[in-house]
Amino acid sequence: MARSAEKAAGNPMTTTFLLNGETVTVDGQPPTRTLLDWLRDTRGLTGTKEGCNEGDCGACSVMVTTSRNGETLHRAFNACILFLPQLEGASVTTVEGLTGPDGALHPVQQSMIDHHGSQCGFCTPGFVVAMATAHLNGATDHDDQLAGNLCRCTGYAPIVRAAEAAAKQPVPDWFAPPVFDAGMTTAGTTDTASAFRPATKLELADWYADNPDATLIAGATDVGLWVTKGLRALSPMAFLNGIEDMRDIEASDDTIRIGAGVTLAELHPAIAPHYPDFAELIRRYASVQVRNAATIGGNIANGSPIGDCPPALIALGATLHLAHRDGARDLPLEDFFLEYGKQDRRPGEFVAGVSIPRPGADRPDRLKCYKVSKRFDQDISALCGCFNLTIDEGRVTKARIAFGGMAGIPKRAHAVEAVLSGQEWGPEAVAAAWDSWEKDFQPLSDMRASATYRMDAARGLLTRYLLEDLGGATRVLEVTP
Repeated sequence: MARSAEKAAGNPMTTTFLLNGETVTVDGQPPTRTLLDWLRDTRGLTGTKEGCNEGDCGACSVMVTTSRNGETLHRAFNACILFLPQLEGASVTTVEGLTGPDGALHPVQQSMIDHHGSQCGFCTPGFVVAMATAHLNGATDHDDQLAGNLCRCTGYAPIVRAAEAAAKQPVPDWFAPPVFDAGMTTAGTTDTASAFRPATKLELADWYADNPDATLIAGATDVGLWVTKGLRALSPMAFLNGIEDMRDIEASDDTIRIGAGVTLAELHPAIAPHYPDFAELIRRYASVQVRNAATIGGNIANGSPIGDCPPALIALGATLHLAHRDGARDLPLEDFFLEYGKQDRRPGEFVAGVSIPRPGADRPDRLKCYKVSKRFDQDISALCGCFNLTIDEGRVTKARIAFGGMAGIPKRAHAVEAVLSGQEWGPEAVAAAWDSWEKDFQPLSDMRASATYRMDAARGLLTRYLLEDLGGATRVLEVTP
């Protein structure tokens, strides 16, 4: 146990938050100590389970309550990849905190009993916490809410029935996770020489310029695995989730600017009215727990060739905003990715935000995003293709096609775009571009898909885009016998 604490470098960092209503101050723990390890090893709260230790199974789910802009937010998180400093000023509720003062069961707990939703019981605490969070928020899209919780023996039918039944019950009077007193936070202070919690973008820029080799941690949905799976020592590091001026979404008449600290859970409802297909892609990004933590800036900055958001953003013609103590810099997002593991980012420079065009009368939304993976929910893409073609009087006048999983970086299909441009939009145009795919991509084979499958699937997705344009039902959730 406590693998993250054993291997992490850095001096202890003081963090204060509420745990099941009790104020706790954590000191003497490394900055990369996970909430899961601390709960089990230090507090004896063993209801929170360690399953995968990488944010996939949900056995470690906890509820985190925060306040932002006067709104109280209750969200489920994976404690196994949540570092303690990320909890500064938050309120944490574990499965032990769900019951009433007299031992009364929460409605979701009672419903799981009534509907036989538990068998071996290992996954049950995580399910119950995720269900209680959804119940408190009034969320009834149970398949989405529980996509991040894995059950290997009971199956999901009785669990979903339990969630449906519990949704009809009111939130108990005694169940009101408190909001932490914001005045007690220590954000913006350097607690150690190796870990920093900036409160503003300017504080981050100043510190990062002096520590250009530092690890920047926003949601830790990727970095967390460096510690729990890779046993890497991270030092120095900065925790970015307290930077409020990087968490805004601003829409002008022609542009939508998204701060790097905006989580995918926050981005989903904001982008849906403008680009519903991008929003649907985000809905399939991992799970509720991961989307509550993962940020758009982190998804871009880690440079993953299979990150789902960059292909959509590139297809939209996104502009990336980089910040440095010496000044800001903008560039097309597609130019940021140079080669695998390498981005156009100078020392001390960080992703501050990204902008995309806002659809309008002269820029209608024609973006379609297709994620191809072995599982519909909670899976990494074998490939992800995003298509944005402009059609005028039946001809392709502009084309932007971007893929993840087809190269070492998220990449545009320039050769295919060139062939399509000027063509009459139809099957002949798709056929004309057939041989051009190999000029753009030479995909690799790995555990997710073979190179041949990836190439065939990419070609097929252009046909799928055409069929959707013609009114065909091509989505898994749309096609019926």
